[in-house]
Amino acid sequence: MQGKVEICGVNTARLKTLTPAQMDELLQKANLGDENARQALIEGNLRLVLSVIQRFDKRGESPDDLFQVGCIGLIKAIANFDPTKQVRFSTYGVPMIAGEVRRYLRDNSAIRVSRSVRDVAYRVLQCKEYLLLQLGREPTLEEISKELQLPESDVSQALDAVCAPVSLHDPVYADGGDPLTVMDQVRDTKNTENHWMEHITLRSAFQSLNDREKQILSLRFYDGKTQMEVAGVLGISQAQVSRLEKGAINAMRKSISVS
Repeated sequence: MQGKVEICGVNTARLKTLTPAQMDELLQKANLGDENARQALIEGNLRLVLSVIQRFDKRGESPDDLFQVGCIGLIKAIANFDPTKQVRFSTYGVPMIAGEVRRYLRDNSAIRVSRSVRDVAYRVLQCKEYLLLQLGREPTLEEISKELQLPESDVSQALDAVCAPVSLHDPVYADGGDPLTVMDQVRDTKNTENHWMEHITLRSAFQSLNDREKQILSLRFYDGKTQMEVAGVLGISQAQVSRLEKGAINAMRKSISVS
């Protein structure tokens, strides 16, 4: 979206802005049912919509579609905003606009969740918007849970289930240099290149053993049997098992050291 000037046929460089005094006056009039004031508020806050949808410009969605959806959120925010709460309109409007965009992305996502979880998520989101208006800030999970009389785990699970997916290549921080992406923050300490190489080397060394040596090591270290139990399975003495086991381990060590 960077560098794009026109969205939905609107030149974003010419979007109107309102002063705090104008905002307060128009909000008071719109709250009393003045349609002209409501229209002026919509036109005067389109930059707010533009700033919100820029957060979602990596999702592959059309900026025009996101802008229209964001405008729906703006209209809802204007209709539900209470000027007597002593809260700035942008503080209330931004989460409302972002919530509308997230709903659009969620409903059009390729990832599907069960109907029951989605129903809970809708209730949670509606409650979140209600508490945001009442409290003048983002409600906590505990507050939402208490309002809906649901366990916090259910609230958290519902929000996670309808959360828009994040690309591993999405930047999370940039300070003039190369951006830090989500992938940079996610590290798999198990499936590393060194681990793969060790596994391949160990498997190759194991394959070089004869069948009896493989069987003894499998019974000892995969099945967790004692040398006496292995001796009973193979019909040989415990001393023979011990000797064959040590010979197999030494052979594997030599094979690994050579490779």
